[in-house]
Amino acid sequence: MFYVYVLQSDRESDQIYFGQTSDLRRRLSEHNSGKNTYTKIYAPWKVVYYEAYSSRKLAMARERQLKAYGQARTALKKRLNLI
Repeated sequence: MFYVYVLQSDRESDQIYFGQTSDLRRRLSEHNSGKNTYTKIYAPWKVVYYEAYSSRKLAMARERQLKAYGQARTALKKRLNLI
């Protein structure tokens, strides 16, 4: 399985991050340990949402949609009560 996930910073609640991975636990650990340049300054992070996909191609397409299209990102943020 491949996952598209949304992280929210415990430090600054308005900071969120979208990503995709095949191992969600490992990836969260990497974000919280400072291995990702963007996310290390807002660590620690928590997973507030994820979607599972059967292929990396589908997960990458969804991640791209969330990162590139404001309407998709805004709709998901509203659904999660992040805005």
